[in-house]
This record gives sequence, C-alpha cells and structure tokens, in this order.
Amino acid sequence: MSKSDALDLYAKVEDLLGVKEATPDLYTYYFRFLQTIDFDSLLDVGCGSGDFLLQAKSAFAPSKLLGIDLSPSMVEQTRGRGLDALCIDLCELEDSFDVVTAVFDMLNYLDKHAIKHFLACLQERVKPGGYFLCDINTRYGFEEVAVGSFIVDDDDRFLTIDSEFDEGVYHSAFTLFEKNADACFDKSTGVIMQFYHTIEELAASLDQMDLTEQSNVTLYAEEADKQFLVFRKHAG
Repeated sequence: MSKSDALDLYAKVEDLLGVKEATPDLYTYYFRFLQTIDFDSLLDVGCGSGDFLLQAKSAFAPSKLLGIDLSPSMVEQTRGRGLDALCIDLCELEDSFDVVTAVFDMLNYLDKHAIKHFLACLQERVKPGGYFLCDINTRYGFEEVAVGSFIVDDDDRFLTIDSEFDEGVYHSAFTLFEKNADACFDKSTGVIMQFYHTIEELAASLDQMDLTEQSNVTLYAEEADKQFLVFRKHAG
C-alpha cells in the first residue's frame, strides 16, 4: 500500500478517532497567534478535509488561502467545501505565503530524511518576515498516549488499530471492515508511520528562520502530548 493509499484509508476513518473533538483546543493556539499578526496569504500543508482552512477563512478572510495534501480523497473533501486545494507535494509548489501552517502533527509523518527536505522547501515558500506555525507530538504523547490497541465501530464500519513506538518510530496498523452495497464487509488494511522529532532538530533545519514561540499542548492526557511552535523567517 502506497503512502497516499494509507492516507486515504485514514481519511475513511478519521471521524471515528476522536480527532475532530480534539482539534478545537489545538486550533486555539494557531488562531490566538494569528490574531496578533497581519497577513494576506496562508498555506495549510496537510490540509486534510479542510477544517482548519474553513475556520481560518471565516476568522481572517485572507486574500489568498490554499490547502495541499497528498491524499486525493482529502483534497476532494476540501474542494467540496468551497476551498482551494491541490494534491501536490510542497516542494512542487511555486507560490510563497505570509503564513504556512502544518496542523495536527503533520510533521511527524515525515522521517528524518524527508523532514529535512521538507523544511528546506518550506523555507522557500515562506515570504521574508513570514511565519511557519506547526505542532509536533512529544515523546510522552507517543509513548504514553498513542501506544496500544483501539477498537471502534458504527453501523457501517469496524476498525481496529494496533500501535507501538520503538526507537523514535510509531507504527499504527489499521484494519477496516466497511459495509458494501450488498451488506457484506470489505476489508482494508494499512500501516501509517510517524516519527519523533525534537524542537532542536527542527530549528537546526530551519536555518533561515528563528523560533519565536513555543507552547506545551495537552489534548489527551495530564501531561503535554504536543508542542505548538512558531518560526519566523528572516526579513532579508
């Protein structure tokens, strides 16, 4: 299964995972910061189904608003909400923006090699003096919150997830049984991997930017399971 196929599988079950219930608390960190700056353009990398873009459009109405995602299914959902979205890799994008966001541990889906390449491209997509906003999972979030087995179902889907975290790599094995038109169930499987990154590693790769803000975020536990980060590109 390709990475895009695995992400499309994730798109089918995202509503079963409690993500949408947690996003308002996480979005607060992004919107609270965005209220303190002036910007006309925003790019959301890994836009998913467009929830963040839709709220950003309502709250700030930037003249240029774009989402990109490697999942064709997610891009289709975003476009269906009247938002501009492309199924394209960030490094293939030519435009630049005042603000670039990577919401809900998007960076953790990139391994050590891929994230360095991604961040190099990202710096070219942020205008001088512009901002990069992101959040990353803490080690506690991986080891104590995300690991284990998860089972959930509704009338049409039965989902199991078995997850483990070892040597900085998080593996999630998805098995989905989905009811078809004949009232039988089709089986889909896939593995989604995430990778632990430190703030210091990100800062070292963003040599054209400075870390200007960081906040601990608690979504699922008593300790911080995420960190919200703001980087600003050098003015020139």
